[in-house]
Amino acid sequence: MSRILLSTSLLLLALTGCSKELNQTEAALSARTKLELTTFKSASCGCCGQWVAHARASDFVVDARNVDDLNAVKNRHHIDPRLQSCHTSVSRDGYVFEGHVPAKLIRRFLQNPPAGARGLAVPAMPLGSPGMEVGERFTPYNVMLLHSDGSDSVYARIDSIEQQH
Repeated sequence: MSRILLSTSLLLLALTGCSKELNQTEAALSARTKLELTTFKSASCGCCGQWVAHARASDFVVDARNVDDLNAVKNRHHIDPRLQSCHTSVSRDGYVFEGHVPAKLIRRFLQNPPAGARGLAVPAMPLGSPGMEVGERFTPYNVMLLHSDGSDSVYARIDSIEQQH
C-alpha cells in the first residue's frame, strides 16, 4: 500500500511541476530501497572479496565479516552441504544467499520473495560466476531456490556471462 501511495505522490509532484520536491522524494525512495546484506566469509578468500565488490557495484550495502568458522554460519542458516560455497550472505529480513549468486537475482528475489522460500544458493564456485571471473572463461550453473521445508529447486539457469548482469 505504501508503494502505491508513494508512486501516486511522485506522479502528482511530476504533474504539478514540483521538481525540487520530486527530486527529494526520489532521493528518499532510493535511500530506502538500498538492499542490505551481511556477508560471512574467510579473510583469506579472494573470490569472496570479489563477490562483495560485485554486490556493492550493484547498489547493495554489504557488511562483510571475516569469520573463523564458516561451517557454524552455514549450520546456523541450515545450508545443506551439497549446496554450500565459500561465503554466506543474509538479508535484513533473514533470507540467506549462499555463494556466488548474481546480485540481480538477489534483488529480484528480495523484491518478490517466493512463498515458502528462505533464499538462494549457487553450489560450489562456478567459473565465471560473480567473483569467480577468469577472463572470458565460463561454466553454466543453476541458482537454487532454498525452500523453508529444507528442499530446493532451480530458481534460474545461468548459461552465459551476460545473464548475470
